[in-house]
Amino acid sequence: MSRKVIVTCALVGSATRKNQNPNAPYTPAELAEEAAKAYRAGAAMVHMHAVEDDGQNSVRVERIKESHDAIKEKTPELIVNLTSALGMGATPEQRIGQIVEIKPEMASLNMATMNFAGVNRKTSDILADYTFENKLETIKFFAGSMFENGVKPELECYSLAGVDNYYFLEGSGFFTPPVNFNFVWGVCGGVSFRPGTFVDAVNALPRDANFSTCGVGNQEWTAITQSLLCGGHIRVGLEDNIRMPDGELARGNYELVENAVRIVRALGLEVATPDEARAIMGIRKA
Repeated sequence: MSRKVIVTCALVGSATRKNQNPNAPYTPAELAEEAAKAYRAGAAMVHMHAVEDDGQNSVRVERIKESHDAIKEKTPELIVNLTSALGMGATPEQRIGQIVEIKPEMASLNMATMNFAGVNRKTSDILADYTFENKLETIKFFAGSMFENGVKPELECYSLAGVDNYYFLEGSGFFTPPVNFNFVWGVCGGVSFRPGTFVDAVNALPRDANFSTCGVGNQEWTAITQSLLCGGHIRVGLEDNIRMPDGELARGNYELVENAVRIVRALGLEVATPDEARAIMGIRKA
């Protein structure tokens, strides 16, 4: 029997906007429709940021809950993975408060402080730059809050520092097996995708951990293929990448998922259903 691969779709991020790709979803209805199309294309889970109608990141619990609930109402089968980042300027209280209020099946848990920037690579002009602060005490507090509220964390690692921070905190009792990691490649301030670095990251993981990966921009396709070759799972979506491999704008999240599924099947693997994904990741069905 072929190995089952979890395909996650990151619907829209803290920086993806309609002026970059007009198919980026903002409203709860748009997010729900994009999620439903991604599910039909093969996604078992969607990662969700909430966006206001004007394209600004939302930190309002009401807007985040409305978006989460719209997805679950339209496609109840899907796992919804809420972000605990919320974008530049969000306070720790805002970041974890909406998770505690909504209690999604899964939520991201960023595992290290890092620079988070945008740079014009041709001129080295810095377009945006802020410190994404995730102190160890904050990580531990977020992990404890998720544990107490039945939310499975997905540990976001932009470098090996994120993996090592897990080892510093694993004795807290808040990380129940299986532990689920997601490697993020290509963020300016993080680590770019390199096959050897990827193998090192996988080898650093605790025994029996699950891992997925995503890559920013054109690093998406090489990174997810490497993850499949190394025994992991994959994430695509307009949060990470707005274009298809040929450079054309994706017509929606579903088109990115369709291409990812083609890669999965080309390697002789099978796409996991949402319930199969829950079993793999140790999620209690809501």
